[in-house]
Amino acid sequence: MAAKLIKGTEISKQIRQELAEEVAHLKEKHGVTPGLVTILVGENPASQSYVRAKQRAAHDLGFYSVQDDQPADISEEDLLKLIDKYNKDPQIDGILVQLPLPKHINETRVLYAIDPSKDVDAFHPFNVGKLMIGEPDFLPCTPAGIQELLVRSGVETSGAEVVVVGRSNIVGKPIAVMLMQKGPGANATVTVCHTRTKDVTFHTKRADILIVAAGVTEYVKGDWIKPGAVVIDVGVNEVGRTADGKRILKGDVAFDEAKEVASAITP
Repeated sequence: MAAKLIKGTEISKQIRQELAEEVAHLKEKHGVTPGLVTILVGENPASQSYVRAKQRAAHDLGFYSVQDDQPADISEEDLLKLIDKYNKDPQIDGILVQLPLPKHINETRVLYAIDPSKDVDAFHPFNVGKLMIGEPDFLPCTPAGIQELLVRSGVETSGAEVVVVGRSNIVGKPIAVMLMQKGPGANATVTVCHTRTKDVTFHTKRADILIVAAGVTEYVKGDWIKPGAVVIDVGVNEVGRTADGKRILKGDVAFDEAKEVASAITP
């Protein structure tokens, strides 16, 4: 029997509706409009697409939103000054710097320059530390999305064996920390696999919930998966273009194989 599809688009619509109502309440009752700035350096097509999506979502939700595009040759010092300007801007509550940055700019220095109270990506060491002790002000976006997918799909995480494939600071490490915390959508037993893991399939085959963020097209095969497991594929890999120029995307999991083994899976 083929796996049930976990449809992120439907869950996203639910969340956006809830957020729109919350923003409207803030405006009506408190006269507050949340403010977000996205900073894009250069003209990377994928980054431009991501920033457009973020700005569109912010606008639709009723945010005060600013898109600040900078040339690829902006100096690191000028970028830091720009961040400092938004740190001090009372209309701005959240700052998103789109990654990756050009090679001449130190990403770590830039991300650490963001005021932790406006670091909605939760990349600043202060926010990473608060996440680690279970008292976060902000949650990293992709891991938060994964957790919402699980909770809103009725997947029980408490006591579950969760295996995360990938140990990036953006996805792998934070989702592992989030799922092992106490509370709803957590309380799991978590294993993290990475490039130095000696036998990845040994771990993936015992996972009740398998989260794959390896950055490798169709890395996880169907026979790596425990029958009845829930599979969350975080990967987005461009493998070609259609005749009319549209991108062909595949995940980090061999979907056609995995859907015959898993109980639920993201497309």
